Amino acid sequence: MYMKIIIDDKIPYIRDAVTKIAEQVIYVAGKDFTPELVRDADALIIRTRTHCNRELLAGSRVKFIATATIGYDHIDTDYCRQAGIEWTNAPGCNSGSVAQYIQSTLLLLQSMRLKNLSKLSIGIVGVGNVGSKVAKIAQELGIKVLLNDLPREEKEGSGNFSSLKRIAEECDIISFHVPLYRDGKYKTFHLADTDFFKSLRRKPIIINTSRGEVIKTEALLAAIDQELISDVVIDVWEHEPDINRDLLKKAFIGTPHIAGYSADGKANATRMSLEAICRFFNIEATYSINPPEPTSPIINTKSREDALLQIYNPLEDSERLKSNPELFETLRGDYPLRREANAYKLP
Repeated sequence: MYMKIIIDDKIPYIRDAVTKIAEQVIYVAGKDFTPELVRDADALIIRTRTHCNRELLAGSRVKFIATATIGYDHIDTDYCRQAGIEWTNAPGCNSGSVAQYIQSTLLLLQSMRLKNLSKLSIGIVGVGNVGSKVAKIAQELGIKVLLNDLPREEKEGSGNFSSLKRIAEECDIISFHVPLYRDGKYKTFHLADTDFFKSLRRKPIIINTSRGEVIKTEALLAAIDQELISDVVIDVWEHEPDINRDLLKKAFIGTPHIAGYSADGKANATRMSLEAICRFFNIEATYSINPPEPTSPIINTKSREDALLQIYNPLEDSERLKSNPELFETLRGDYPLRREANAYKLP
């Protein structure tokens, strides 16, 4: 069959591979998808900046949407179901990248904030693909780990899980890795609100790499001012790209939603999106998707911790954003090559 695909122009490593799948491919900025553009498309490959809803899709011949992201709250799944449009996301695609971000953050807290990690506890809120890897990294660093995941607790029992109340009372670090649910029994919208911050007992470090709306910004700012927390690491923000500049100034690390932006994670997402399209349209195609090799794959240092920070130091991303907060979208869209540790030879 003749195939037409519209693709977000920031999705990497896709241009050669997709020619094996579709006869016509159009690349466009995520914010520039329009009803006129998608009307005669068979499939869309998008990121979070494209909102797939009735306004965009009504009257089109779109049959399949692949979002090259873990989250999918930018897709109106109810409308897609009504319209007979199938969709897929890329769960776990960038879990290694986010884990790398958290690992480097913990090492920076150790070196710059003089934290003895082996004497700390971390509460991981959301223990899916990402949270599970963060838990493993924290344990390897000697940190005591408490896990909170209501859907998993319901299925698996409470033995391995802790309440959010216990985490608020006992943990020195609290890291959020939940999807965004605006309502329902697993609601995570403003999960960390004024009441949550008032329940804290140990002035913890707050880390959010999930969705900006999981934390209520005004409540977080108040918690900082009232010294209910000791540090903040924020990669995701309410109202992106119009982020709260006051919060950015006060954050130890503030980055432009790039925790999951390693080249490895991006390649995984691109591969998963194309595989999903091939399955849906029953296409057989041979292609390869590989990120570029690092320019210096051998790290010359005796310390593994130093090597990991040489590979990726989130303070560099933070400094760029703090210097130019108005460039949030540019810093995110034109993110430089970043490989994960398995691309290097470590001491």
